[in-house]
Amino acid sequence: MAEGIRDKVVILGMGCSRFGERWDCSAEDLISESFREAIADAGIDRDQIEAAWFGLSMDEQNLGKSALSLSQTLRLPNIAATRVENLCATGSEALRGAVYAVAAGAVDIALALGVEKLKDTGYGGLPERSKGTFNDLWQPGATAPGSFAQFASAYTARHGVDMATLKEAMAHISWKSHENGSKNPKAHLRQRLSKEAIVKAPMVAYPLGLFDCCGVSDGSACAIVASPEMAMRLGRTGELVSVKSMQLALSNGSEMSHDAWDGSYAHTTRIASRKAYREAGIVDPVKELDLVEVHDCFSITELVTMEDLGLSQPGMGYRDVLAGKFDADGEVASNIDGGLKCFGHPIGASGLRMVYEGYTQLLNRAGDRQLSRPRRALTHNLGGFPNYNVCSISILGLLGS
Repeated sequence: MAEGIRDKVVILGMGCSRFGERWDCSAEDLISESFREAIADAGIDRDQIEAAWFGLSMDEQNLGKSALSLSQTLRLPNIAATRVENLCATGSEALRGAVYAVAAGAVDIALALGVEKLKDTGYGGLPERSKGTFNDLWQPGATAPGSFAQFASAYTARHGVDMATLKEAMAHISWKSHENGSKNPKAHLRQRLSKEAIVKAPMVAYPLGLFDCCGVSDGSACAIVASPEMAMRLGRTGELVSVKSMQLALSNGSEMSHDAWDGSYAHTTRIASRKAYREAGIVDPVKELDLVEVHDCFSITELVTMEDLGLSQPGMGYRDVLAGKFDADGEVASNIDGGLKCFGHPIGASGLRMVYEGYTQLLNRAGDRQLSRPRRALTHNLGGFPNYNVCSISILGLLGS
């Protein structure tokens, strides 16, 4: 039987650009920015990289449909390079390709890089997109805020929670994100906000207000991975961050086909997380995870995800949020870097950005937002809509722990 990839791959180095409205930069500039940090952190030469995976979600960026733009921008040594795309899990998919190549023994050192220059494309989350994207055929007229707002309505119906109480919990999540993001020099949004301002913000899609929604960002993130044996041959003697598990689950149409799914949770997250915990050897995620980076495209998504990951009991997520369980000083810190909400959401880079934060925290490099001696970190991407999505779960930890 397959034994999984636990501890077969370590991260030699990572890099992340500053996220935001980077009008002064091209996509190639952002690629170079994250790569320079990663290659310096890894302590290797560019020519030691043997294969690369390039995450890019949207085509309207003059980067083409292949990985040639990555190879040319970085002057990679004529190695195999592949472009991947999997909605908002694109960055995680790039990392999965690199990790699996090393775990399989195909290469010793691999690169994963994700980028998105969304501001230049005019992309926004609210208007209907009609350029051949999946929602033209599957959900014409659908918008991201409108779709994820239905999480809240379904949640109140399923668990009998008053909407005002749920809105209070959602406001706490957004407040937490802004508090955490204010300490992150690479975050898109660094302004602190009061809960009152969040609750009273203009409505986007009921019950989601302006500050319940993540923004659109430019940015890039990069990882260089290798086998533990290769890391030792390179002279790495300090603590190493290893990949404990990577799992992916995609909707198969059942959520849209019958009423077995009530819309109050993400079916794929529950499946992917169970598989990831099993691969990583995790029995009690609340006790064994120190931080999580989850796909908080909207505040309600983070709340629902806490239950889907088994960090809260079904119907209890809002109470745990209000009790501070997922605050920076809580039992399981969530989105300590500000999350999609404040760090930003360049689609192709977000999955790798989440891993970057876990990696940074595990090596005690996070500065003002550093947690106290974390040992395990989980990242969660949810691309698409609640009833039509890709879910990616990755778990990191210190090698040997």
